[in-house]
Formats: sequence, C-alpha cells, structure tokens
Amino acid sequence: MSENQQQLHQTLWNIANDLRGNMDADDFRDYILGFIFYKYLSRKMILQANKALAPDGLTYNQVIGHEQEEVLIDALRTDALDALGYFLKPTELFSELAKRGNSGGVNKFILEDLQKVLTSIEQSTMGSESEDDFGNLFEDLDLTSSKLGKTEEAKNELIVKILNRLETINFDVDNAESDILGDAYEYLIGQFASGAGKKAGEFYTPQQVSKILAQLVTTDKDRLKSVYDPTCGSGSLLLRVAKEVNEVGAFYGQESNPTTYNLARMNMIMHDVHYKRFDIYNEDTLVNPSPVHSELKFEAIVANPPFSAKWNPDAIISDERFSPYGKMAPKSKADFAFVQHMIYQLDTNGTMACVLPHGVLFRGAAEGHIRQYLIADTNQLDAVIGLPANIFYGTGIPTCILVLKKDRNTSARSNNILFIDASNHFEKVKTQNVLLPEHIDKIVSTYRTYCHPELDSGSHDTHPATIDKYSYVASLDEVKENDYNLNIPRYVDTFEEEAPVDLQAVSQQLQQLEKEMDVTDDVITGFCKELGINTPF
Repeated sequence: MSENQQQLHQTLWNIANDLRGNMDADDFRDYILGFIFYKYLSRKMILQANKALAPDGLTYNQVIGHEQEEVLIDALRTDALDALGYFLKPTELFSELAKRGNSGGVNKFILEDLQKVLTSIEQSTMGSESEDDFGNLFEDLDLTSSKLGKTEEAKNELIVKILNRLETINFDVDNAESDILGDAYEYLIGQFASGAGKKAGEFYTPQQVSKILAQLVTTDKDRLKSVYDPTCGSGSLLLRVAKEVNEVGAFYGQESNPTTYNLARMNMIMHDVHYKRFDIYNEDTLVNPSPVHSELKFEAIVANPPFSAKWNPDAIISDERFSPYGKMAPKSKADFAFVQHMIYQLDTNGTMACVLPHGVLFRGAAEGHIRQYLIADTNQLDAVIGLPANIFYGTGIPTCILVLKKDRNTSARSNNILFIDASNHFEKVKTQNVLLPEHIDKIVSTYRTYCHPELDSGSHDTHPATIDKYSYVASLDEVKENDYNLNIPRYVDTFEEEAPVDLQAVSQQLQQLEKEMDVTDDVITGFCKELGINTPF
C-alpha cells in the first residue's frame, strides 16, 4: 500500500471520528459510507456524461440552461442507465449539494433536497436492468434521525460538515487503473467492524482470513467464471477473491440482513464491478435461497457463515440440497447446513473454502453422519485447517477452514485429506490475535504443495505437505479408523517434549543456596547482637 493510500485511509477515519460526536460508531458507519458512495456515483456520472458530450464540445455542467437541455438530459439518462445503471442530473451531484450547504442563507438547508436526490438515484433505475441492484440502496441513510441532532438545523449542520470534508478529498476516480476509493471504502468497513464487537461478524471477515480463503479457492486458477458467497456480508470476501486472479466473470452473494445487503451492493459498485456482473440477494440462504442462484453452479465458493446459528429445517426437509445426506443439521447448529448448501451450488471443477467452529470436526449425531457422508460417500473433503483463537471480531473461539472439491476422485490426492494446525502461528496485537503474511503464506503454500507434491524439490520419506508439528497428509483409511472424527490433534502431533531435568544439578544448586542462606543468617545475627535484640532464628 502506498503512502498516499495510507494517508487517505487515516484522513477518512479521522473525519469519521471527528464528526460522529457521541453517535455510536455502528450507526455513523451507514452515514459516512453512504455519503462516500454518493460522491463516487456523482463523479462516475460526471465522467460518463463528459465522455458522451465530448463530440458536442460540452461538459456536464454546461447542460443546465442549454437550448437543448431537455433533449441532452434524456440522451444522457439513456446512456448512463446502460453504462452505469443509474442517472444523476447536474443539479443532483454531490458537489452541488456540498456547495449549497456551504453557501449560507436559506440555501444552506439541504436535508430535504438531499433526501430527494438519494431517492431519485434509486427511482432512476426503475424499469431498467439495474433496478434490483439499486433499489432501496440508501434506506439506511435516515436524514430525519435524532441521532444526527436534536433540531433540523443541527442535523443539517452535521450533514453539511460531512459533505464538505469529503468534497475536499480526491479519490482518483478518474483513473481507470486506480482502486484507491474502493480500497478506502474497504478500509473503513474494516475499521468500523473492529469496533463493533459481536455485530461485526454479521458483515465483515478479517482480511487475513479472507486472503487465505481466496488463495485456497484460486489455486491453479488465473481466471474464474464465477464466485459465490452464500453469507456475503459486506461483499469483502467476494472482492478479495477477485484480487487473486486476473479476471472474475461474475459475483454472486446472498445476505439476510437488509443493512448489510445494502453495504454489499455499494461495496461492489465502489470497486467498479459493473451492475451486470454481480447479483446480491437479500434473504435467508438456507430457508429462502435465491431462485436465480439455485439454477447456477459456481467455480469458486467462499464463506464465513454465522457460527452455530439457529435455523428451522422442518419446512425444507425434502430440499434436494439436504435430502441425499439422510440427515439434517441440528436446529441449534446450522454449520453443516451451510456446507451442504455450498456443495450443492459448487460446479464440477469447483473448490469451496469456508470458516466454521471447531465443533464441526468432532460433534456426533447428525453432524457426524453428514461428516462421514462427505468423506466416505462423496469423497469431497480436501483439507482441514485449524486457525488460532481470537482472530474474529466478537468471538474468541478457535475456528477451522474446510476445503472441499466437488470431484476429487480424478485427482492424485483422492485417497488423502490434508490437516494443518496453524493454531499457534500468530502475532498478538493488543487483545486480538493476528495472522501475519508469513503465517498466511505457510498455510497456502502447504495446501498447494499438497495439491502438487511433484513440484516440491526436497527429498521426503513422507508426503512433502507433511510438516513436523504443523501438517499431516492422512489417508482416508486413517480417517475411517478415527470414526471420521476430524479433530486436528488426532492427526497433527504438536506436542513439545519438555527437556529432561538434571536432578544432580538441582541438588547441587539447593546445596549452594543452603550455604548462601547460612552466610546471610550469620550476618543478620551479627547485626542483631550490635543492636541488642533477639535474632529471628
């Protein structure tokens, strides 16, 4: 990351902290991110309009008052809806509202007009292909909320301050090769997540974990036809996958929380993902999966589902996502239900990687049955990776990553499963455990060695992906002998034998201490005699 990017990130975070006052950070997040998004949409609109108007020797700010204003606006609207998916009039641009709010007099009151503009952006897409991608996108920006201020004047003053501070920042949107604004947006999402406690898990996966998942599913790939996240939160994990390959054809995600769903759509657009290339759906994935997604199979799937979530399988017991297993995940723990859903959506040549609580590795009953089915019946479990505790926001529990492939039977590793114990490989930063780049690299390189042992140049008596006290390539027979229990310590021995105690040396040390104590006692006795008091012995 460049110094300019770091400075921009810090500037934005300072603005957020300066202006939110006593407002809860989780509430202020929706405002600051929403207005950054509005600024982005405005700048993209200006660039698109100027491009379309260039042959006429005009710029967008020259359209208002032009003798053919109405004709030009209609033509620009049609062009923008196809290219961008939305439309903004010159009077609705971020810079115009910021200028008015800072002008003084009666025009400085912009709350009502700002609300109309945000509504207009959504309404501009009605009847177009992008309608679902922009519908209700700004519903969490409640400009009437008392959280902004007790009076209308106070609310207006705060909003104007936010717009003015953001207006001074150049996000370099004009540079097609730059993703400064998208990265800044991602940074703010992460910063708000780190302070949001347990709620953060609803919308954000720490970048360190996202990198691992993304690199696992892109092994041997430089392009992906599609990537899918059934619990996509803010969409950050989907976007992380895109950074690991040259191209992703399409992004698909589902998110049950309406606020987080809006954040995901904004995040996609802010990273310059065209509205035709992503489809985010707002519903419960397990009970109400997207009817569009259900018809598709995905080349890569990544997920950080809510840990041990409650769900109701009764209404969908015959659903083809679950029925082949003969068992449903417990109502109190939906972990394996998410796994079953993802396997169903996975393409034949696809790979999925998901984060789950450790309990999925060894819990019995229905979960044990599903686990055995994935190993013995379909042979789809490829790797089990244990992560350190306390690396997720809002929970300190240890977690694991399961890597599954739809068709392993044609691969050289079809009779094995890789186990990695990375639980002790982290750096403690304040109260949080953090995976450093070298920790991430070791996990991913071990998995890739497992995938391609022939590329390892070392001389090994065992599989080259087996590393003492870190990883082990187990045969399916070994897993069967363990009754399909995947608890990592059964396969990776991390026990460190303590150094033997030299009892003779300890005895000599005790004798020496005894002599030194005798000398000290003599000194104290002498002092006591001089003082004419009894000795303490």
